[in-house]
Amino acid sequence: MALEARQGANDRRAARAVRGPASGSRADETLAQRVMRMTVLGSGDAFGAGGRFHSAYLVETPGASFLLDCGPSILQAAKRVPWDLSRLDAVMLTHLHGDHFGGVPFLFMEYRYESPRTRPLAIYGPEGTEQRVKALFRVLYERSAADPLPFPVEYHELEPGETVHIGDARVNAIRVRHVPELVAFAYRVEAHGRSLLYSGDTAWNDDLASNARGVDLFVCECSTYETKLDIHISYPEIAERARSLGCRRLVLSHLGSELLRRPGDLKLECARDGMSVDL
Repeated sequence: MALEARQGANDRRAARAVRGPASGSRADETLAQRVMRMTVLGSGDAFGAGGRFHSAYLVETPGASFLLDCGPSILQAAKRVPWDLSRLDAVMLTHLHGDHFGGVPFLFMEYRYESPRTRPLAIYGPEGTEQRVKALFRVLYERSAADPLPFPVEYHELEPGETVHIGDARVNAIRVRHVPELVAFAYRVEAHGRSLLYSGDTAWNDDLASNARGVDLFVCECSTYETKLDIHISYPEIAERARSLGCRRLVLSHLGSELLRRPGDLKLECARDGMSVDL
């Protein structure tokens, strides 16, 4: 397992607790007032390195529950925790690569057949989100996609820099540099004096660094170790900058096989599927 390193003296204030799997029952309403909880449902890369699930990060506040990304393994990941998917208010997609949005049709199927839903589901993402989600649903489940869903789906396609409110959470879409053919976002989430930055998939950039300053938790992608790519962040790149970021806690995710083969060389904290952090 990766070694965990504290990100400065403020760590004790940053994450009030790291808990085991989050419960999906109403007992989860023990989530204290003025607290944000982040649960890693999937911390793997596109290839599921190390048997990890695809990207999906559950954010809970006293007034909202939503996903940051929704990879194809979302149903397995949520049910293993377990977490009650009927409580989900929204899905926020960073970009339209399959390992980040491919789970949305499986949510539709869950809500049609296994956990019937009638209340709206909001889906946020970059330009093209509605078209791509609907097209993927038709490819995967042609007959089910042809019939109206028994609940409204509200699509919201965001502009870079746009801020939206989901319940009591304020979420800002930050343009990041990934592949040239797609718009990609990081998301900064704020609620009740707590803050979280999720990088999505990105090369390192100054906007990401400036938005990390002062946040309680920065969940940053780290896909490679030896390999240098212009669409992802390598471990040496983030390790070089970790102390100067100014975030209270840094957790690496979207972990690839190069990192997972070198646990003894990793000094920064790495996410694991099912872990929860209370802020």
